[in-house]
Amino acid sequence: MTDAGYRLDDKVAFITAGANGLGEAAAMAIARFGGKIAFLDIDRDNGERVERALQATGTQALFVEANVLDTEAINDAVERTVKTFGHIDILVNNAGGVRKGDFLSQPEKSWRKHIDMNLVSMLAATQTVAHVMIGAKRGGTIINISSSEGLRAAPGYAVYAACKAGMVSFTRSMALELAPHDIRTHVLAPDMIATAGLRRFVERAEPAENAARDRYIPMGRMGRVEEFGNVIAFLASDMASYLNGVLIPVDGGTIASSGWTRNVHGDDWALFHG
Repeated sequence: MTDAGYRLDDKVAFITAGANGLGEAAAMAIARFGGKIAFLDIDRDNGERVERALQATGTQALFVEANVLDTEAINDAVERTVKTFGHIDILVNNAGGVRKGDFLSQPEKSWRKHIDMNLVSMLAATQTVAHVMIGAKRGGTIINISSSEGLRAAPGYAVYAACKAGMVSFTRSMALELAPHDIRTHVLAPDMIATAGLRRFVERAEPAENAARDRYIPMGRMGRVEEFGNVIAFLASDMASYLNGVLIPVDGGTIASSGWTRNVHGDDWALFHG
């Protein structure tokens, strides 16, 4: 392998929910290393904004307005991508959503929507894109965006957490099923990445809450979207050609800490700090 193994030239990425947040970060990172970008999202205004931003850097980009709750719309977006670029080499399953609520009072309509948005959309995109990858005989990389909540208890978010845990298990099964086709499958578990949405939430929080959040994260700060995107670009590149079925918590160490938190002075760790 040459030093250019990190480059993504001539590779095409298909991203679900790419108009904001982590999906946008994935698109920008892949583009920065030379990849072409196709992405779908229900948000037309931001989708067109991201498409223009990508094209302004010289990146070939395609935005498709589509709802991930509609599996046929996902299939149509994949078909448009292949017609435009000829093939797909990278799939980023980023679509998802959550609303807090005690499970015992959560209506069936709500938890079914959680399942469709977080889990079924991934299944639909993976099946469709994997067939495209196999047909092209170019190999490929599938990266599923789970969450730290898929690796731990999440009171108030039980169905969401179950979906995210399911993504982890599905990724490992796909790593085995798709390996004979030279398709590698990975899963990321981000936590506290400073997307625009999370920054708005932090700005509304009390100072004490933000200070506690920084103590909770071993690295003492939220992650930058570029840092998240860099992991995507690495996994999609030939630098990761012998990695398969990998779970990476992109979280500054929060899963590793398992409840250990800095004290208010920042000079010691304990399980139960006030």
